[in-house]
Amino acid sequence: KKKEVQGKLAEAQRLLNSLTAAEKAALAAEQARASRASADRVQLGNSTPASGRAGAAFSAAQSKVGTPYVYGATGPSSYDCSGLTSWAYAQAGVGIPRTSEAQANIGTRIYSQSQLQVGDLVFFFNDLHHVGLYAGNGQTLHAPRPGTAVRYESMSTIGGPFMFGIRV
Repeated sequence: KKKEVQGKLAEAQRLLNSLTAAEKAALAAEQARASRASADRVQLGNSTPASGRAGAAFSAAQSKVGTPYVYGATGPSSYDCSGLTSWAYAQAGVGIPRTSEAQANIGTRIYSQSQLQVGDLVFFFNDLHHVGLYAGNGQTLHAPRPGTAVRYESMSTIGGPFMFGIRV
């Protein structure tokens, strides 16, 4: 799996490197606009509010909206998905494992999206390679992938199925 992911990352980097300066500038501007727009338009609705350590972790993660995604990064100037969640919970005084796969084995599992609370960890894809923080109203706060930044996104557009949540 690691070699497969590294191959995909290498191909993405080759594609990125093949862009002209104008194309790179346009892509960067679009990503910045998308990150700002997602922060401006996210509607968190009447979801169960975060409390205690989940609330503190979620607040910490909110402060990183717009911070670039870098594979393997744990902050404070860049993050990958599990780097963001482990950093956010550390700011709340809670140590959780570093990887999404390990984070999936802590706390209480929640299989129904309707039972999620703000600050719960939410996991995607069958191999659990992506994690974010539940933001309410079907939204997640996460570090999506290379070339993007920490942002809010609908859980329905992540690109892989929601598997379950974890209440830490």
